[in-house]
Amino acid sequence: MLTFVGLGLYDERSITLQGRDAVRAADRVFAEFYTSRLAGTTVETLEESLGIDIEVRDRAGVEEDPKLILDAAAEGDAVFLTGGDPMISTTHVDLRLRAADRGIDTRVVHGTTAQTAASSLTGLQNYRFGKATTLPFPDAHGGEGVPDSVVATIEDNRERNLHTLVYLDIKLPAERYMAGSTAAELLAVPLDDPIGVVVGQAGSEDPTVDGDRLSALAERDFGPPLHMLVLPATPHPLERDALVTLADVPADRLDE
Repeated sequence: MLTFVGLGLYDERSITLQGRDAVRAADRVFAEFYTSRLAGTTVETLEESLGIDIEVRDRAGVEEDPKLILDAAAEGDAVFLTGGDPMISTTHVDLRLRAADRGIDTRVVHGTTAQTAASSLTGLQNYRFGKATTLPFPDAHGGEGVPDSVVATIEDNRERNLHTLVYLDIKLPAERYMAGSTAAELLAVPLDDPIGVVVGQAGSEDPTVDGDRLSALAERDFGPPLHMLVLPATPHPLERDALVTLADVPADRLDE
């Protein structure tokens, strides 16, 4: 059996009770933290909290050579841990399909996702979010500035009056995380300086939710990672009230 367990968003307490039980019952526990990570904890703390040993796999050890994981699942009960929800990434879907090809039973224990947290913390309705996009560091995509594909996704959502969730680049093991201020600075000019909301430390007891025009957000400090950027569409009346009350967006900005 191979059980995929989502760890949630922030620290060792974010895992569900069902996920904790699956982990503690497993013969071996694997994890990857290159697609996401829990900013509020460490692997060592996770191991201590859950009473287990975790075998961390890098990208090659999951995508190119998953034999170790699959063999463990074929021989006993194996758990594969990821940040957020385990089936959001195509990498994890591929691993599940490889297990199925070998006749290995699989199941999924879900965790909270960044997308649902962004909706919940900003008060923007989940059904009004369009396609999400990821903003890479300028030196990470072989070009300059913001990739055309990122701008195109945001503009397409704008035309359909849909919100956009922008995931911000993570570089591991270098421990390099794009800040909300950096994202706002990169996007302010190509998007004509719209309203944005930076969400930081989602899943923690004191998350950051701060909105304004991107040029203003570019000058602010949003605390430790991880950060996300939400670009709202024209808000419904309830969403407008939420942006003012929950995200501190100046009301006059929304009236411009």
